[in-house]
Amino acid sequence: MQDIKKKKIAVIGAGISGLSASAYLAKAGNEVHVFEKHNQPGGRARQFTTGEGFVFDMGPSWYWMPDIIERFFNDFNCKTSDFFELVSLNPQFEMIFSDSKMDVPESFEEMKLLFESIEKGAGEQLEKFMNSAQYKYEVGMNDFVQKPCHNWLEFISPKIASSALKLDLLTNFRSYVAKYFSNPKLQTLMEFPVIFLGASPKNIPALYSLMNYGGYKLGTWYPMGGFYQLVLAMQKVAESQGVVFHFNQSVEKINAENGKISSLLINGIRHEFDAVVASSDYHHSESLLESSQRNYTDEYWESKTFAPSCLIFYLGFKEKIPNIKHHTLFFENDLDAHIDAIYGEKKWPENPLFYACCPSKTDNGVAPPDGENLFLLMPLAIGIDDDEKIREKYLKKMLKRVEKHTGFKDLKSSIIYQKSYCVSNFIKDYNAYGGNAYGLANTLSQTAVLKPKIKNKQIKNLYYTGQLTVPGPGVPPSIISGKIVALEVNQLKKIKNEKII
Repeated sequence: MQDIKKKKIAVIGAGISGLSASAYLAKAGNEVHVFEKHNQPGGRARQFTTGEGFVFDMGPSWYWMPDIIERFFNDFNCKTSDFFELVSLNPQFEMIFSDSKMDVPESFEEMKLLFESIEKGAGEQLEKFMNSAQYKYEVGMNDFVQKPCHNWLEFISPKIASSALKLDLLTNFRSYVAKYFSNPKLQTLMEFPVIFLGASPKNIPALYSLMNYGGYKLGTWYPMGGFYQLVLAMQKVAESQGVVFHFNQSVEKINAENGKISSLLINGIRHEFDAVVASSDYHHSESLLESSQRNYTDEYWESKTFAPSCLIFYLGFKEKIPNIKHHTLFFENDLDAHIDAIYGEKKWPENPLFYACCPSKTDNGVAPPDGENLFLLMPLAIGIDDDEKIREKYLKKMLKRVEKHTGFKDLKSSIIYQKSYCVSNFIKDYNAYGGNAYGLANTLSQTAVLKPKIKNKQIKNLYYTGQLTVPGPGVPPSIISGKIVALEVNQLKKIKNEKII
């Protein structure tokens, strides 16, 4: 048995990847300190409570890939049910079209019947699609996305090589879906999950049909008390391993000499560490270094395709809203036109698509007894102006469509709490490049080895984790990202006869 020398390690940021990395680092026997600029953990997955009795999750609300999340807790000899209650949503969500609506059922057998009722033969096609997606999910999530991606040699293995064609890396997602379904509504339904990856289905590899399996087949879940329960649970796991959290602590400078970090400047005080893991925005983390010590230039970041930012409204209503589900997708307008506004013209969309989350339909604890909690999210281009006047303009657009769908007249008059969040807030709160909400788009040219590296090329004890590096955006990938970087810091691959993770 070989011992690992105990290291004093700093983790910058208590978002999902920082929570994950800190827990695994501490489990390996290191002294781990997490420094978070806010007064609570979670990063984009924070939560806040209002005086009116509303509880709002600030960001993530889709609990997909439950097995990946469960695996994190299993690594620490516990399970999600030790911390919170998971509820399977039925329907998983509702999708609103211009002339109809569609409930996506919890049961896969019922989903096949739904597809068959819309397009003859589509039920059987869905079965084939999901069988292929399951294969991609099992290979992709267990092998492909677990790599640190230093170079392509990591992917030279019999299993990955034999899976290459089945993973459909060189086929775009839109063409792939069209091979199975011809009905436009079914195509839209199947394309929806990859929107989370931050690019048009035309530019996303078909590999990511694994998202359909991780969502539609494994189900859409909700942790009672809100998504933030996952954050609190991860914090408890980290603390059980000895991690120490320091809130309201801003890292102002990373000091490095002779290819090694010497200290961090935190709230004006210097602290020495043996290694540093930056789970804060990658571009921002590098801005804390001298320019000559950074992995990437400003020109590099300007050349990248970023996932969208978004306009979010947290709304508290004094009365119940009828005919709205926990998750509702308002897709009455053209998807490609909205995507072009994000990536092409980089402007506010004329006829936007948006998403509504009403957790009070499932959880009585997130709104007053007679009230309703409604979260509206509209994807946007990064780096655009987002003053209050234009935010309010789009709130009216979204409320009008919710009114049409629910039959509730004058929703605005029922609002007793309102808060907006947009591009400038992402920049201010998270130092997010361009105000992005979801990191880099998972296009083929920004996948795996082509993503920003998890190790600094010049400073041997500085590492990066989170949605701007491998595996990419989303809660499950961020959990995996934290584990990957912890393995690198601890060099666990080189240790024999000792199973730490």
